[in-house]
Amino acid sequence: MTPPPHRDVGSGRPISRKSLLKAAVAAGAAVPLLSSGTVALARDSAGQGRPLSVTPACDDGDGPTHDQIEGPYFKPDSPLRKNLVDSGMQGTPLTVSGYVFGRHCFPLSGVLLDFWQADDAGDYDMAGYTLRGHQFTEAGGAFSLTTIVPGLYPGRTRHIHVKVQAPGEPVLTTQLYFPGEPRNNTDSLFDPALLMNVRGAGNGKEGTFDFVLDVDGTPGPGNPTDPPTDPPSGAWTPGRSYTAGDRVTYQGSTYLCLQAHTSMTGWEPPNVTALWRRE
Repeated sequence: MTPPPHRDVGSGRPISRKSLLKAAVAAGAAVPLLSSGTVALARDSAGQGRPLSVTPACDDGDGPTHDQIEGPYFKPDSPLRKNLVDSGMQGTPLTVSGYVFGRHCFPLSGVLLDFWQADDAGDYDMAGYTLRGHQFTEAGGAFSLTTIVPGLYPGRTRHIHVKVQAPGEPVLTTQLYFPGEPRNNTDSLFDPALLMNVRGAGNGKEGTFDFVLDVDGTPGPGNPTDPPTDPPSGAWTPGRSYTAGDRVTYQGSTYLCLQAHTSMTGWEPPNVTALWRRE
C-alpha cells in the first residue's frame, strides 16, 4: 500500500519531495532520495494562495524546465558575479533565488547560470555588461541573484533571460516571468510554467524559482576512476565537453580547465577566467 503524502500542517497541501530536500540542504543534512511523496513543484504558490501551474517535477516522468528562445540580446563573456546592480541604478530591487535539480531530485552543484535582462527603461546594454553576469550553484544546488525588476519594451512582458548548464551537459536557454503582469496575456512567448513565485520585500521584491535539468543528477561513487580516463587535449574547440583538469592550447598558450562545461563560441579560455586558467 502506498503511504500517504506528507502534508504541510495548517495548509492542507502535500509537502513536495523537493521541499523536503531543500529543507535538508538548508539544515546541512545529507540529502536522501525519498522513496515516496507527491510530484515535486518548482514553486510553492503565488498570489492569494492560488497554486501555480506545475513546473518541472524532478522525477515521476515529468519534463524538465521548459526552454525558450535566446532572443537578440545575449552577449557571451559576462562577468562572474551574483549582484548585477550598479551604483545609482534606477529600478525596483529584486532578488531571485532557488535551486537547480536533476531529474531525480538531487540538487546539482557547480551549475553555470548566465543571466541577462533589460534595465528599468526596457533597454539592454549591448556596449557593456550592465545587468549581465554569471555564477555557479553552491554545493547544495542553491543560487542567488541580486538585480532589479526589468522594464517593459514593445511586444514583451517582463522577463529575465538565463542560460543554465550542468557540468559537461547541454545548455538550457530559458526565461523567467513575473506573476500578475497584464502583458502575460498578450506575449506570444510567455509560458506559465516559467513563472517565478514573487512577493514584496520592503521597497523591493523577492522571487524564487527552481530549475530542473534533464540530467541524471544522482550521486556517483565519489571517487575518480583509477586510472582516470585520458582528458581531452589539443586545441580548444567549441561544442566540446570539458571537465576540470583538462588541458588545451589556445593561441599558443596552455590552459587548465577549472569547471566542467560544454564550450561555445565566446567562451574561449582567455575570455572566461572562471572556466580556464592559463599555465
